[in-house]
Amino acid sequence: MPQAYAELQDRFARIANVEGALAVLSWDASVVMPKGGAEGRGEQTAVLKRFAHDLVTAPDLPDLLARAADEELDDWQRANLAEMVRRHGQATATPPELVEAMARATTACEMIWRDARANNRFAELRPSLEEVVRLVREQAQALAATQGLSPYDALLDLYEAGLRDATIEPIFDRLGAELPTISTAALARQGQPLEPKGPFPVDRQRALGTELMTAIGFDFDEGRLDESAHPFSGGIPGDVRITTRYTEDSFLQAIMGVLHETGHALYTAGQPKAWRHQPVGDARGMIVHESQSLFMEMQASRSQPFVAYLAARARAAFGRDDDPALSAANLGLLVNHVAKGFIRVDADETTYPLHIVLRWRLEKAMIEGRLAVADLPEAWNEGMRELLGIVPPDDRQGCLQDIHWPVGAFGYFPCYTLGALMAAQLFRAMLQEIPDAHAQLGQGSFREILPWLRRNIHEQGCRYTYDELLRRVTGEELGPEAFLDHLRARYLSGG
Repeated sequence: MPQAYAELQDRFARIANVEGALAVLSWDASVVMPKGGAEGRGEQTAVLKRFAHDLVTAPDLPDLLARAADEELDDWQRANLAEMVRRHGQATATPPELVEAMARATTACEMIWRDARANNRFAELRPSLEEVVRLVREQAQALAATQGLSPYDALLDLYEAGLRDATIEPIFDRLGAELPTISTAALARQGQPLEPKGPFPVDRQRALGTELMTAIGFDFDEGRLDESAHPFSGGIPGDVRITTRYTEDSFLQAIMGVLHETGHALYTAGQPKAWRHQPVGDARGMIVHESQSLFMEMQASRSQPFVAYLAARARAAFGRDDDPALSAANLGLLVNHVAKGFIRVDADETTYPLHIVLRWRLEKAMIEGRLAVADLPEAWNEGMRELLGIVPPDDRQGCLQDIHWPVGAFGYFPCYTLGALMAAQLFRAMLQEIPDAHAQLGQGSFREILPWLRRNIHEQGCRYTYDELLRRVTGEELGPEAFLDHLRARYLSGG
């Protein structure tokens, strides 16, 4: 193996292992760590992030990168080197003191957010969120100065390489223009479902979720399911962690959360083993990651055939063979029910993008200095009134509902809806190659679907950019057409 490239592989393997430890520590903080551990965890996180930052910004790294560029490398190695160059450039743009400060601030802000959200007290969160926003703006400006981008584009690039606001704006304008008509028509057309009556014991919900994860292809020898305030997926290949949240009044929220996060987890688990611990072996970015969760949840698991399978398994899990609320027809109405609501994670497909448009507007305004954190609740409520025609009754159902800004994730939100568009395009391409995929879903089988995703997406790692990957699989660039066609078919034509 070429000498300089071999040294780089060793360096980046060490970085990957530090980042893997951080991923598990982050999971622990959200799932089992006591409140009293927040300060110590913040220090641990800061030290490890500083260590990883020092490795990727080592003084001799530019020379190694330059020498490796002149060595004879294969296509995968070239792609790996390109990712190393990209990560080095981003890291050197951010001063190490800022890396540590952000780690401490976001860890503290996350813990404060938990109580502030539960108690509906934005004033408790405001000072720590102001500090996080200040630091993120500083980071964005540093990145922008070295990359020749706007500060907000520099943040977008952290979550999906090559993503720019100029790509987002026309897509979001199109969705904003067409989704209200689709959702209004769907509201007028849909039937009124029966509400399943609880209680639904948490242990049975967990067992049902585990059964569905196994059917899809999740390997519990290399992962686990837990509970947290906000469902998420984390961990590393070989040790994938997902969470959901339960309420005994309803089981669908938890189960849909499980199906969504399993899509993320399968992507993590399916990354190319030959390139584990190397940049090219990572997930491409958050658009692609979200496409995998939404492919599993929205495209596959909310389809009529899979809902019929889910209904049968739910009746067995809860011992309700004769419950009409758990019939396939009724569950279909429930999981695809259109409603204007306050909570993003509970929103249906026709209104969810409008929640994202709101957050996109607000976070851009905060990064650009046009919106003060103190004015966030008022701006949030006004945006909800404009986009959805409703106003949250309190901040807990408004600007306090998401964890993303407290943990410094500015530039992440657009990836949710762009991932939904990509999922629709991928699912349509998959159906062309697997014509009986819906029949397989009706049996709870992903025997051909998961391998298709493995070949086309998971095992490609970071070899291609998100737009190159999508064009290779579908022949199309990212756009709203397949998503809008999917919505019309599901909600207006009964498909």
